[in-house]
Amino acid sequence: MTLNNQNELVQKAIAVLESLQSGNPEAITAYVHPEKYIQHNQALLDGREAMLGALDHLKEAGTKVSVKRAFVDGDYVVLHSVYDFFGAKVAIDIFRFENGLIVEHWDNLQEMVEKTPSNHTMIDGPVTIGDIDKTDANKTLVKSYVENILFGKNPDLLTSYFDGDRYIQHSPHIADGLSGLHAALQALAEKNITFQYTHLHQVIGQGDFVLTVSEGLFDGRPTAFYDLFRIEDGKIAEHWDVVEAILPAEKRKNSNSRF
Repeated sequence: MTLNNQNELVQKAIAVLESLQSGNPEAITAYVHPEKYIQHNQALLDGREAMLGALDHLKEAGTKVSVKRAFVDGDYVVLHSVYDFFGAKVAIDIFRFENGLIVEHWDNLQEMVEKTPSNHTMIDGPVTIGDIDKTDANKTLVKSYVENILFGKNPDLLTSYFDGDRYIQHSPHIADGLSGLHAALQALAEKNITFQYTHLHQVIGQGDFVLTVSEGLFDGRPTAFYDLFRIEDGKIAEHWDVVEAILPAEKRKNSNSRF
């Protein structure tokens, strides 16, 4: 895919998100497939018409959307954004395109936490994509980290993925560095709060940014984990995440898989 084609997909995805703020249906009508749009946000009805039907309500509620970073992997576009909709929320949206039209959408939303142990926000940091030639290697590295460390297959490898204690953390309850990660895990254990990753569903990346979409449990609740990593010189340098509980079956508005 050429750079122009990649940029075109990103601009289409951003235009669709910005429709939620403006209430203007033009981008959704132009860029979302009229019959084939699959919605994986289980709080929303399936199909393009449901999205169009929500625009007036979203505009009346004063919805604002600010896209902070975007990247492309084949037919997939990832947007990392702040939504202002009944309070500030951080979001990661994934759009899949076919023949230039959006046919599928996944997302995670989490309430914005203003004060974090790291003194970084949940959304700040680099936005420019670099190391395009290292995309495949970086995806392989992150997949290995998630499987060995987050899934617990080989936890002894933890330090090999990092440059000492140099690790910038945007997760809202964890301080910087491996030392901050250890402290956060210890605090959870003291509160008898457990988390477990059970399935890795997607690895999407471009250059030095890689997103993983995983399923698991947090404090006993089925949970979707979206982890975004920035890789620098073959090591994990920075991490953002958006974590959201999965709706119970009786509250879902569509029958599609969460993943």
